[in-house]
Amino acid sequence: MPAPFRGRPRGLHVNYPLTAILSDLHGNRPALETALADARARGVKRYVCLGDVIGYGATPRHSLALVMKLCVPEPNPPAEYGPLEPGLCLLGNHEFALLNTAEDFNPKARAAIEWTREELNADEDKEVTYAYWDFLSELEPSADDGVAMFAHGSPRDPVREYMLPRDIADDVKMKAVFQCMTAPICFVGHSHVPAVYYEDRRIYQPKGTEGPYDLGDTPSVRVIINVGSVGQPRDGDNRLSYVLFDGRHVTFVRLDYDHAEAAAAIRNVDALPDHLADRLAIGR
Repeated sequence: MPAPFRGRPRGLHVNYPLTAILSDLHGNRPALETALADARARGVKRYVCLGDVIGYGATPRHSLALVMKLCVPEPNPPAEYGPLEPGLCLLGNHEFALLNTAEDFNPKARAAIEWTREELNADEDKEVTYAYWDFLSELEPSADDGVAMFAHGSPRDPVREYMLPRDIADDVKMKAVFQCMTAPICFVGHSHVPAVYYEDRRIYQPKGTEGPYDLGDTPSVRVIINVGSVGQPRDGDNRLSYVLFDGRHVTFVRLDYDHAEAAAAIRNVDALPDHLADRLAIGR
C-alpha cells in the first residue's frame, strides 16, 4: 500500500453506496461509455459528476443525456443500470462559460464552447433542448453529502482553481484550499491530473488502476482527491480516469478506450480545432 494512504483506522460509512466519481467528460462518447460500463460491472450504485460534461468533444448531447439520467438527486437510469441512489452533478468552468461567456478561454476552447452552444440548440425536439438548458442552469459549483465535499476545481474556488501536483510545495495555496473544505475529504477534477493531496503535504500520484486504498484518519489529516478526466486525460496517459468511493476507501480506475474514434468525431466537425482531437492520443 502506498505510504500516503496509511493512517489510523476510522469507522466505515456502512450506508454509503459504492459511488463512481467522474469529471471532465468533455463530450467524449467512447470514453464515457467505457467508464460507465466498467462502473456497472463493479456494482456502482451512485454516480457523481464533478462538471465539464461538455466542451472540447464532439458529442455533448450524448454526455448530457446520460448525466441527466444518472447524476441527479432522483436518477432515472436505463434498465441496465438497475436502481441507483441519489447522485449529483456540479458546475464546471465549461458549463459556466456556456451559460455566460468564454472570453477568458483560449481560442481553441472558446471555439468548442461556441460550437457546443449551437449543437445543444440543434436538437429537433425543442423540449429536449429546453431540458438541457434547464439542467445546466441549475448546476451548483460545489456540494457536501455529509461524508465528502465535491467541487470541480478546488474547495477555495470550486469552478476555476486548478489543483496540480506542483501545488504541494505552495504552503500558502495548500493552507487556503484546505481551510475552505466543508468535509474531511474533497473530490475535485478540472486539472485532468489524478492525485491525492494530504493536508500534511504528502502527495500520491496513481499510475494505473489502483486500490481500494484506505484514506486513513481523515478527520485528523484532511485529503483532496483529484479524480482525473474521463474525456481528456492530461497526465501523459491517454487512458480515461475515474474514481470509486465507498465512504472510506478509494480506487483509481484507468481504462483504455477508443480514443481514435473520439478524435475522428472531433475532426468531422469543421468548427472544432484538430488540436482537440490530436491531444487525445497522447494524453496531454
